[in-house]
Amino acid sequence: MNSYLLLMMGGTGTRLGESIPKQYIEVEGQPVFSYILAKYDRLDCIKGMIIVSHPDWIDFVQEWADRLQIKKLLKITPGGATRSNSVLNGLEALSHYAKAEDCVLIHDATHPYVDEKGTEECIRAIAEFGGATLAEYQYDTVYRLDENDFIDETLQRRYVVAGASPEGFNFGKLYSIYKNATQEELERMTSAGAIANANGIRMKAVPANVINLKITYKNDMIAFNKIVHSYFFEE
Repeated sequence: MNSYLLLMMGGTGTRLGESIPKQYIEVEGQPVFSYILAKYDRLDCIKGMIIVSHPDWIDFVQEWADRLQIKKLLKITPGGATRSNSVLNGLEALSHYAKAEDCVLIHDATHPYVDEKGTEECIRAIAEFGGATLAEYQYDTVYRLDENDFIDETLQRRYVVAGASPEGFNFGKLYSIYKNATQEELERMTSAGAIANANGIRMKAVPANVINLKITYKNDMIAFNKIVHSYFFEE
């Protein structure tokens, strides 16, 4: 079984309030996505990579892949109208390289880190169960809110995790699900995990070994700027 990566970065990132999508913003002289791409390129457990890029930025992505001398990049493919359509585009591109028994990992570039140990553990779990996701376990009190943002219920934190990147699956099973899904299904379920779960793929939660930062708002980008080299991508 070989393991392949889909690096998802086809979104526009409007909530950050910047003029360009967040995955292409430069931090310390490099766009955010390039740190992730270069780290995965060095992992022995990754056979090859597909980048799903915003169509307007494909040339920029290729330029950085060339500059960083990325060896495992198989193809850059454009994203679709929705997140699920983008995943489908990535899976279709990967179908020219991966076998049904192989593993596909999906990493969202808004998660600007690579958990090497967690990625390897995800791959082992996928081989055993068919699906897995890196997950941040909750150690603070967790509440359920009502529609007016008042606390409605205290949840048992032992059974609540926050999804992290990557999530991964048996390639043949996930590709078949996406190929046969209706457009309505693709629009309704925004994550591969949701689609896989709805179609009977069990997903094992693998504890993350890094802070599960997701760049959504300005404060997230500020945090990444401060710790990009001292924590996430140590020099």
